[in-house]
Amino acid sequence: MTSIVDKNMLDTLEGLLKTAQGFGATAADAVLADSTSVSVQRRLGKPESLSRSEEAEVGLRVFVGKRQAIVSSSDKSPDALRQMAERAVAMARAVPEDSYAGIADAAQLATSFPELDMYDSAEISVDKMAELADAAEDAARAVNGVTNSEGAEFSTGSEAVYYAATNGFAQGYAGSGFSLSVSVIAGRDMAMETDYEYDSVTFLSDLKDASAIGRAAGERAVAALNPKKGKTKQLPVVFDRRVSGGIIGSLAGAISGGAVARGTTFLKDKMGQQVFAADITVVDDPFMKRGMRSHPFDAEGVAPQKRSIIENGVLTGWLLDLASARQLGLQTTGNAARGASAPPSPRAANFYMQAGTVSVDALIADISEGFFVTQMMGSGANPVTGDYSRGARGFWIENGKIAYPVSEMTIAGNIKDMWMRLTPANDLIFKYGIDAPTLRIEGMTVAGG
Repeated sequence: MTSIVDKNMLDTLEGLLKTAQGFGATAADAVLADSTSVSVQRRLGKPESLSRSEEAEVGLRVFVGKRQAIVSSSDKSPDALRQMAERAVAMARAVPEDSYAGIADAAQLATSFPELDMYDSAEISVDKMAELADAAEDAARAVNGVTNSEGAEFSTGSEAVYYAATNGFAQGYAGSGFSLSVSVIAGRDMAMETDYEYDSVTFLSDLKDASAIGRAAGERAVAALNPKKGKTKQLPVVFDRRVSGGIIGSLAGAISGGAVARGTTFLKDKMGQQVFAADITVVDDPFMKRGMRSHPFDAEGVAPQKRSIIENGVLTGWLLDLASARQLGLQTTGNAARGASAPPSPRAANFYMQAGTVSVDALIADISEGFFVTQMMGSGANPVTGDYSRGARGFWIENGKIAYPVSEMTIAGNIKDMWMRLTPANDLIFKYGIDAPTLRIEGMTVAGG
C-alpha cells in the first residue's frame, strides 16, 4: 500500500533544527503535519456544500539551556523557516527557565516502529461521496414518521505527521479517515424531534452501509417522538454506547500527568487503589490496528505502551509526557501529543473499557424503573472534585423494558461513586477513539421537569 509519508519533509525539519542550532539553540525539536480533507454535504438530494482543505503547518520548539520557546508557521519556504528559527531562539533567551523542559535522551527514543495499518490509499470521487450521502439520507427519510432532513455529509481526509529532534530522531507516519453522517427530523409543528447516526473509520472498506446508517438515524428520530418528563429520584441509569465513552473520558483527563503534577485531579492520591468496580479493565492502546488514535511513536519520539490503566478496578498508572514525568520523578509513558503551536502534553491513545459479559437486554432486565440515556448535553465531571451533572435525553425503563422517550432531564452524581457502581454490557465497538460498551450505573440522581 502506498504511503503519503515524504522523506523530503523530514529533511526540511532536520534542516530547520540545524538552522536553530546555528542561531544558538542548545537543543530543538520540530513537528510538521501535512493534511488534506474533502467534505461533501447534501440535503434533500441536492448539494449543500463542497469543501477541500490542504494544510501544512510546521512547529519548532527550541531550547537555550532550560529556556524554551515555540514558533509555528504554514510557510515552508527556506526564508520563512530561517526567520522562524531566529525568532524562536530570540524568544527562548527572553523567557524564564523551566527545569522540567527538554527533549528525550537518546536512550528514551523509539527504535522500532510497528505497522499499524493506519493509512488507506483508496480513492473516492466527489460524485461517489455525494451518492453515498444521498443514499444515507434517502434511507433515513424513508422511515415512516421522518418529515424533514438536516442533511448528510461524507468526509474523507489524510494526514502525514513528522517529528525530528536534535537527539537524532527523525520519523513520520500517515493516517487516513472516512466518515458518513446523517441527521433527520421526525414529527411536525411543535412535536418534532431530531436524531442522527454516523460512522467513522480508517479504511473505506470498513465503513458501514450508507442505507443502514440512514435507517438508524430515521428510526432513532421517530423513537424520540412525544417525549415525557421523567421522574425525579435516585435510579439506575444506563448509558448507551454512543455516550458511554464520556464516563472513561473523565478518567483520561483525571490521570493526565500535568493535572497530577499540579494536584488538580481528584485521583492525585489514588495510585494503586481501587477506583472502579472490581471486574473493570480500562486499556490505553496506541498499537491497535486501524485504530482512530494509533501511532508508532509519540510527539517526543518516545515509544508508546499498551497498558491496562485500570486493572481489576485498580488504578495502575498515569498518562505522562517528558515534562510531567520529570515533575513527578517518574519515566514518561510515551503519551505525549502536540500541535504545531503548543508544547507536548499527555494524551490517551485508543482508550477503552473492556466489554462485560451480559447483553444490553440482560443489563436492563431487572430494572423496575430507570433511565436509558442516548444523548447528553453540557460538560462532564469536575476534574478537581469529581462532581458530575449533565443534561440528557433518552428513554424511560419500566419493568426491564424500554417504555417511552423522555427529554429535558438532568443526571447527577460523583464520578468516583459512579465508577464503583458500574456494570458494562458486551457490546463494545471501536468508533470514537475513547470507547466503552453500554454501561449501567446504580443510584444516580435523575431529575425531570
